[in-house]
Amino acid sequence: MSDPAGASAVAAAVADAHRREWAFVLAATVRVTRDLDVAEECVQEAFAAALTDWRRSGVPTRPGAWLTTAARRRALNVVRHRGVESRYLPLLVEEETLPGPGDALDDEGAPIPDDRLRLVVTCCHPALDRPAQVALTLRLLCGLSTAEVARAFLVSEPTMAARITRAKKKIAVARIPYRVPPAAELPERVDAVLSVVHLLFTTGHTTPVGDELVRRDLVERSVELCRMLRRLLPRDPAVAGLLALLLLTDARRETRTAPDGRLLLLEEQDRARWDRAAIAEGVSLVREALRARPPSRYALQAAIAAVHAESPRWEDTDWREVVALYDVLVRLWPSPVVALNRAVAVGFASGPAAGLAALDALSAEPQLAGYGYLPAARADLLRRLGRVAEAREAYTEALLLTQNAVERAFLEGRLRGTGG
Repeated sequence: MSDPAGASAVAAAVADAHRREWAFVLAATVRVTRDLDVAEECVQEAFAAALTDWRRSGVPTRPGAWLTTAARRRALNVVRHRGVESRYLPLLVEEETLPGPGDALDDEGAPIPDDRLRLVVTCCHPALDRPAQVALTLRLLCGLSTAEVARAFLVSEPTMAARITRAKKKIAVARIPYRVPPAAELPERVDAVLSVVHLLFTTGHTTPVGDELVRRDLVERSVELCRMLRRLLPRDPAVAGLLALLLLTDARRETRTAPDGRLLLLEEQDRARWDRAAIAEGVSLVREALRARPPSRYALQAAIAAVHAESPRWEDTDWREVVALYDVLVRLWPSPVVALNRAVAVGFASGPAAGLAALDALSAEPQLAGYGYLPAARADLLRRLGRVAEAREAYTEALLLTQNAVERAFLEGRLRGTGG
């Protein structure tokens, strides 16, 4: 057997294609099978075949096209041999009378030319609950195995397998259309997709439970998904805003912890090590996103992140601009968590007493009950006011609500610093 490509080079090429092309290949294959499980099997077989074929014939110039052709050929064989009985099985409904991806139009009448958008909106269909949307997005769009999805959300593999199976059955039995919704419905559906991508990112940015502060895999998957959405919907300002937010926030990743794993606050981070390329791209995107009226919540959150990213030193942070942006955000997208973040910014712009007053106004918010960042923020403001006993009490409460080891170590250090 000739060996124009070494095993390690082929394995790396297949892994790279899996990361970059999985969603594209799967989406194209689902159009043939109209069955998610069968399409997944065909795509997995195509990737497995690539490991041997590419070693013999070399890595193709366009790996994605090779994999798509291989998966679709397998899918056509399955369809031909599926037999009469399969006609009565529940399948994804492809509404032939409605526009396909090649025909769908965005709000400016331009075509939306990609099968992946069908897969995206199917994963995030409103008939599915949010955990199912997230699980399907990771499974089908990111190509994670069921075990990997289970680990991401700290549930057992059988539990996650059951959740994914139920979601797929619901799509099939409820005859959820496998199509891009009409242009008039697209903004609402895209908002659900963006919410899922944002949830993936925030879960990875600060892991709720565990020994690490950051889950790189979830952060990188969410950024990849958002970049894909940006390619699919280049004129959508909310997509631009979310990508800007992810890039500007993740630009600080390497400086959020010290070499010994200790949590470093914004004022302690080495800004020279922030990812300047990501910041430049994020700032460009946020300027574009802010031209929409009204701006999306992601654009406003990205604008706040941009203020921090462009400030040369912590002492130079324009806190009044940050508070002004939060004021707009609270008005357009009211949320107790946004109000909490605004109160923290007020504490830097106008002093800890003003921040504490804004924070205490939120103490009765039922959505913040059990939210560890509320007592943590309150503890910091009380500490800065010299109200040490109350600060200790708030740090202790925050510790009870925190399950991330890095954050716990930080809070324990602050508690010791107040004599607790």
